[in-house]
Amino acid sequence: MSRKKQIAAAGAGVALVAAGAGAAEALRRHRDERVEVPGKTLTGSLEWTPTTETAVRTEDGVTLHVEIDEPSTPRAGAPTVVLLHGFTISRRAWVFQRRALTQAGYRVLTYDHRGHGRSGSGDAEHATIAQLGRDLRRVIDQIAPEGPLVLVGHSMGGMTMMAFGETSADLIGTRVVGAVFMATSAGGEGQLISLGYGAMVGRLIANYGPGALGRLSRQERFLRSLRRFGRDVEDYFVYHYSFSSRISRTLLRYTGDLAFETPFATLSGFISTFNDHDRRGSLKVWGAVPTLVITAADDRLTPADHGAVIARSIPGAESVIVRSSGHMVMLEHADFINEELLEFLDKVAE
Repeated sequence: MSRKKQIAAAGAGVALVAAGAGAAEALRRHRDERVEVPGKTLTGSLEWTPTTETAVRTEDGVTLHVEIDEPSTPRAGAPTVVLLHGFTISRRAWVFQRRALTQAGYRVLTYDHRGHGRSGSGDAEHATIAQLGRDLRRVIDQIAPEGPLVLVGHSMGGMTMMAFGETSADLIGTRVVGAVFMATSAGGEGQLISLGYGAMVGRLIANYGPGALGRLSRQERFLRSLRRFGRDVEDYFVYHYSFSSRISRTLLRYTGDLAFETPFATLSGFISTFNDHDRRGSLKVWGAVPTLVITAADDRLTPADHGAVIARSIPGAESVIVRSSGHMVMLEHADFINEELLEFLDKVAE
């Protein structure tokens, strides 16, 4: 590889790490109506203690870390809400939603995808969205084998749901009674890994990112030790790819910590699967259940037009675009997202 390409590849790898961080007055919503969220409130602690911690072993032997939150006063007949996080973050990204949902009487199940958080990694061959869909089925079968479920997926978590729908359609409309796709994409747009800079950058990352990150992974401990010297630079990239409105430094650093806890090997392993992800043709199965599509107007990673494709492809889906919000919409506008989820769950119960 030429020196010029090596530099470009390394830059793509570092940029991808930063991108992975990513990162009201509600009107009555109609399809594709934009909702203005005029303020940011950070309510509640960023710490959360689950009721139960357990583990699930996948078909290829990876151990997934699973957490369950039990409400103190359960709602009769309420579905278990399964929260699926995005790329390079972890179950901790749902801290505000976990609190709100359990306080409202819902049982919440969340886990770390393979290679993320406290879960094991597996080999590169299984670092695919299709495998994540199979992992989700495994978690459901072992941890929530009975009762209704509502799936909520952010970013790669939403893609995981799409892959799950391809292989577990038998559960949609039977066990799975509702679905929320949040700041995600059905792919096929050619720019899923472009960092918002177009197809050429996407091709550069797809071609050279895995190798660059593979080389970086050999120096991971040293590189992570340098974070303390460059937090201002890190903060810039985390904000750029995760948020749009004014947020607290505490929340910004929390998001950065989530992203930079993810091993470089995980980043390298999953890049190709985003390039191959195209599930636009298999979204119709979700028309069997109430579906909500939430997109962020200023999302640089999965732009709002990707959400519009999902909403158009699912019969009867409701779509909400949140203004003044970036990719990490559930952290940036937590109160609003919580209200949306609770209202949606009420509709599912009807």
